[in-house]
Amino acid sequence: MRVERSTVIFVTLALTACVGEEQRPATPPGSAIETREVSYNAGETPLEGFMAWDGARQDRRPGVIVVHEWWGNNDHARQQARRLAQAGYVGFALDMYGSGKTTTHPDSAQSFVTETLENLGAMTTRFQAAVEQLKLDPHVDTTRIAAIGYCFGGAVVLGMAQDGLPLRAVASFHGSMPPAARIDSGSVQARMLVLTGAADPMVPLAQVDSFAMRLRRAGASIEVVSYPGVMHSFTNPNAGSFGMPGLQYDASADRQSWEAMLALFAAALR
Repeated sequence: MRVERSTVIFVTLALTACVGEEQRPATPPGSAIETREVSYNAGETPLEGFMAWDGARQDRRPGVIVVHEWWGNNDHARQQARRLAQAGYVGFALDMYGSGKTTTHPDSAQSFVTETLENLGAMTTRFQAAVEQLKLDPHVDTTRIAAIGYCFGGAVVLGMAQDGLPLRAVASFHGSMPPAARIDSGSVQARMLVLTGAADPMVPLAQVDSFAMRLRRAGASIEVVSYPGVMHSFTNPNAGSFGMPGLQYDASADRQSWEAMLALFAAALR
């Protein structure tokens, strides 16, 4: 597969489902992946997160926020936190909906997303609350924080970077495009990586180009990798089982996108 880096592609905020459970990679020899559920709050909103780390290591290491798909903080998001722990990071899968709400029904998922997007301030508050929880973990180097997101979560992490939150890097996997916002020159601190399928039918090219130009005019660092012939939800092995056109798992793009994220983190979180 040839990887094209010349076209910036995002998914529309008219969100679609990302389904299935990620296949679990083997734990590297000598690792001891540990996990815990984390109850925390953003204001008066109760939230349920999930932390994963390699207990065999004694050093402080970078922490990475994981923002879930529109289904909520389910096992897919938790598995990404485990994968990050296996790669040498502390992963924290946050709860963007409150009270650990999850669903498998598209109508409920759309309702959760709509409610969240109606209060962007609350979304930012919930993201920041998760960052604070991540920083409290004794395994985390609080000066090296990044974030990744899937589908709906991709829009969240790109939006947080766009708003200038103090993140080292963000990576969006087949992510939606965040709402347009004013970007002051030099305000975007995070290095941004967008990983997307070139054949994703939910990609609006005009909006993509507009978003990319705004970021670059503001001096933001953004890298885009588009995978030719690859559709939406390409990281999900069970994407095709939901019966929605345009959703298809692609093992090669899944592997390459994770490797691209690791390369970004190796440079940005040194």
